[in-house]
Amino acid sequence: MAGAISALFIMDMKGRCLISRDYRGDVTLVQAERFFSRFLEKEGDVESQDPVSYDNGVTYIFIQYNNVYLLTTSRQNCNAASLLLFLHRVVDVFKHYFKELEEESLRDNFVVVYELLDEMMDFGYPQYTEAKILSEFIKTDAHRLEVMQRPPMAVTNAVSWRGEGIHYKKNEIFLDVVESVNLLVNSNGQIVRSEVVGALKMRAYLRCLATHITIANLLLGLELNIYDDQIPFYSLASLVGSGMPDCKLGLNDRVLLETKGGPTSGKAIDLDDIKFHQCVRLARFESDRTISFVPPDGSFDLMTYRLSTEVKPLIWVEAQVERHARSRVEIFVKAQSLFKARCSATNVVMELPVPSDTTKPSIKTSMGSAKYAPEKDALVWKIKKFPGNKDYKLHAEYRLPSITNEEAPPDKRAPIRLKFEIPYFTVSGIQVRYIKVIERSGYQALPWVRYITMAGEYELRLI
Repeated sequence: MAGAISALFIMDMKGRCLISRDYRGDVTLVQAERFFSRFLEKEGDVESQDPVSYDNGVTYIFIQYNNVYLLTTSRQNCNAASLLLFLHRVVDVFKHYFKELEEESLRDNFVVVYELLDEMMDFGYPQYTEAKILSEFIKTDAHRLEVMQRPPMAVTNAVSWRGEGIHYKKNEIFLDVVESVNLLVNSNGQIVRSEVVGALKMRAYLRCLATHITIANLLLGLELNIYDDQIPFYSLASLVGSGMPDCKLGLNDRVLLETKGGPTSGKAIDLDDIKFHQCVRLARFESDRTISFVPPDGSFDLMTYRLSTEVKPLIWVEAQVERHARSRVEIFVKAQSLFKARCSATNVVMELPVPSDTTKPSIKTSMGSAKYAPEKDALVWKIKKFPGNKDYKLHAEYRLPSITNEEAPPDKRAPIRLKFEIPYFTVSGIQVRYIKVIERSGYQALPWVRYITMAGEYELRLI
């Protein structure tokens, strides 16, 4: 971050300040309230809703959550994306402490809020934003300790996202490669939008064993053999002092070689918007494309990415509507799976829109079950298992009122929406080649990898 935050303000929906924390003393509360009053006056104007604004030498960056606004001000040239991420981290920490972030929960916990703001930012620079670490030494009244604790190790070393003294009976690490397919098809059957949003979701249950060493051994590094190229210097103290596990993850060659710009065998995987968790050593990734990290305890997103190239639909739908007389309507639907036969989609749910005044629906399907859901104005077709290279059909007949208002506007239909999951399959073709867990005491850890593709915003405007 190039610059520092001047102050942080938490406002209610009317622009009144609930909590403020001045870090540098160069932006006053009056300036923030004046800016916010102008913002509320232009609430209907779309152009005035930008989360980043500049006025009279001050940059204002804010987000809204429930019935409160979180606003930061700065007179320096700051990284706006970093500040927006920091505000969202503040929201996550408050939700961890108060279950829900809203005006009432802030008013009931003023003392804890100010303690958290002091620890999360120092002189305008973000510090510790991991809720699990903060909760080790900032307690609410319900969980306050009688004996004063020393600060946890994560506050005093480079690995601020992992605490010490973590114990598990079994050392396991789970990695889920999850991809969501977003697809939009127009009424002519043409693909308007297609993208894949992926994430490497990890759950780490690895214990940290305390290691007692002498100053001589730490300086010489002889008995522990810690001075090698496998461990960067910034994480040396944490690995030696607390026995923290060090993990390495490798992806398939098509991703690695494409990133390096070298030749690839087969179709290369062109990933966009790659983002890593803060635990990943970016210098190591830039040098040899190895994802090396000290994992936080519990669940976290190790990496997120996007595949913007056009994606072939996984399930294609053909729909035809026939109107008889004025009151009887028939729908013929054919759903076809376009992925490989060795894979199967599970929990397939298709919503077929129908008019809101539909009566007496009669539905027949070649697979699964279907019923009329009046609260959704749709026929809901459910298939528990949909193998690849298969097609199933649905035929529905329903009636409409015989008398209609000719002056009424034409009925606007919702698109056909699909939800499904395909285990053991990824659209991008990304694969995990290996996961290694290195710990100085040499304990064994079990890695588990799972692949799953699911429907995100999967819509077809065919009816």
